[in-house]
Amino acid sequence: MNRNIIAIAIASLGFIIGLAFLGNAIKNRNKSENTISVTGLGTKKFTSDLIAWSGNFSRNSFELKSAYDELANDKKIIENYLVSKGIPKNEMVFSAVDIQKQFNYSTDVNGRSQQTFAGYQLSQTVSIESKNVAKIENLSRNITEIINLGIEFTSSPPNYFYTKLADVKQQMIADATKDAKQRAEKIAENAGTSLGNLKKATMGVTQITAPNSTEEYSYGGTFNTASKDKEASITIKLEYEVD
Repeated sequence: MNRNIIAIAIASLGFIIGLAFLGNAIKNRNKSENTISVTGLGTKKFTSDLIAWSGNFSRNSFELKSAYDELANDKKIIENYLVSKGIPKNEMVFSAVDIQKQFNYSTDVNGRSQQTFAGYQLSQTVSIESKNVAKIENLSRNITEIINLGIEFTSSPPNYFYTKLADVKQQMIADATKDAKQRAEKIAENAGTSLGNLKKATMGVTQITAPNSTEEYSYGGTFNTASKDKEASITIKLEYEVD
């Protein structure tokens, strides 16, 4: 008899505890559903303060030494030209000489392919990185002056960077967070409630594009280097409890 009473008591206690856990779970679930998730946007326009530009020059000859001597002379002419344009020597970086054998390919009367040595091609690259954006920009646009000196020179489009990007990112994060909070407050106000504690904050990747461009954002972030003027943006997602 006593054993039956004890068993019933234990079962009843377990049932009550189970109801308590269930009630608490339902309460927490409903509480977790009473949230507001918003996304804020921070943007900033700025102008690049660093430019990187490079050009390639080459010589061809059947004699390796002859090609090398001609290329060395071209390097000296290019260096003097850049100095005359106000470019310090310490901003010029000349790469190692690249040597390639050239061949002409043809087919003989029996249809077999054959190759004939066509000489050596030696090439070298000069690179400049400078904070004098306007000067290097002008240099890259008037590179025909080097070609007119008898040098086979190919200029690459300049790349533009910004050395204070970390400061820009911090300001955009602050603006995006403020924007998200204002959105959340407006939603709560219209719903007749108020914001509670911040539960979660998630930052998106930085997207840097040319202003008013049609460039697409990428999952890992976009970083435009072709435009001197840039526009950066970042998103912040905030999740608030609702009281």
